[in-house]
Amino acid sequence: MLINSFKSIRDLTEELCKPLEIEDYVIQTMEDVSPPKWHLGHTNWFFETFVLQKFKPNYKVYNNTFNFIFNSYYETIGHRVQRGKRGMLSRPTVKEVYEYRRHINDQVIELIETANDKVQTQIANIVELGLNHEQQHQELLLTDIKNIFACNPLKPVYIKSNPAPDLLNKEIKSEYVDFKGGVYEIGHRNNGFAFDNESPRHKIFIEDFKLQTRLTTNGEYLEFINDGGYLDHRLWLSDGWEKVHCENWTCPLYWKKEDNEWFNMTLFGMRKLVLSEPICHISYYEADAYSKWSKKRLLTELEWEVAASISLKEDISGNFLESRHFHPVPLQKSEKKLHQMFGDVWEWTNSSYLAYPGYKQPNGVFGEYNGKFMSNQMVLKGGSCVTPKDHIRTSYRNFLQPEKQWQFSGIRLAYSL
Repeated sequence: MLINSFKSIRDLTEELCKPLEIEDYVIQTMEDVSPPKWHLGHTNWFFETFVLQKFKPNYKVYNNTFNFIFNSYYETIGHRVQRGKRGMLSRPTVKEVYEYRRHINDQVIELIETANDKVQTQIANIVELGLNHEQQHQELLLTDIKNIFACNPLKPVYIKSNPAPDLLNKEIKSEYVDFKGGVYEIGHRNNGFAFDNESPRHKIFIEDFKLQTRLTTNGEYLEFINDGGYLDHRLWLSDGWEKVHCENWTCPLYWKKEDNEWFNMTLFGMRKLVLSEPICHISYYEADAYSKWSKKRLLTELEWEVAASISLKEDISGNFLESRHFHPVPLQKSEKKLHQMFGDVWEWTNSSYLAYPGYKQPNGVFGEYNGKFMSNQMVLKGGSCVTPKDHIRTSYRNFLQPEKQWQFSGIRLAYSL
């Protein structure tokens, strides 16, 4: 079972790279974006460093320089290439990185097959973490490829896709459903894998609130733009207003207006803006400004998790990586219930990324995985169109600095009763 999961997830990472040309593998367009070659090497380095070097007797490190090249942020492991300079590494070559992956795959599988029962349990826990880590990088890989292609004036196509015309502009009316306040529990239920930041499960109190039944659409956000939303300082947090001016924000990332028509960049190239699609690639500051303009607010992560648990009963369904759309899709249903809670876009919440009550940062190197980032970031929930489906769950907490736009992030509105 573990070997099958290992093979399938590792294979998927390489499958996602198949549409790339060799020149695409080494591009880094900004500090947040890592070259595809680096993603391939880093996820591989994780298994070599934390599985093979720890558990495989007499294991010989594949290349002593790779620790410096492919370490991401683990201070415990040592020095590393500066994050913004990953795109300057023409070597190792793409071919060498793929050979490195094949070597580590063979070594990990051999280790799993031959280890004794006691070591098997220890290995399984770290391999499971490594596979979830690789799934995070599968999502980042597609997110970064989109930015790399969007920065190219030729606007390359990652995949060819032809959305059915009858699904494109059938916008569903925005409605709201009631949720009763009270004492609830949130956090991981200890029923399978979870990251440390999802625990411990604990009681919270929320007031009555209403929640938008679907995600906010491009068409709705366009009304905000046309009404001067990017020009009205009263709608913006101070840091957000500074970004509007310093970065010359006038619309979401990847939007472009030509001959009075709006277009946006997708993984299948530039195309005319579809008004009924969920708004995507906006920062927390933009989401917050839009919610104020709408006379509503962003929901909290507590409200999101309670609403998802009550309404969906842990039913994780939606537009994920496996759908191969690689883009948010319009809602096609009109029932007055919650839709699009999972997949399509990560939903910005109005909650700072902080430790849950009783949280204890893990000892050792894996204490660096989540705990040290609990500052100056906001929580996002629900996954996106490039998130692997079996990677997401109700308790999953994504987090990002409020000015970031390159993630597949969007809006769901709420208001208090």
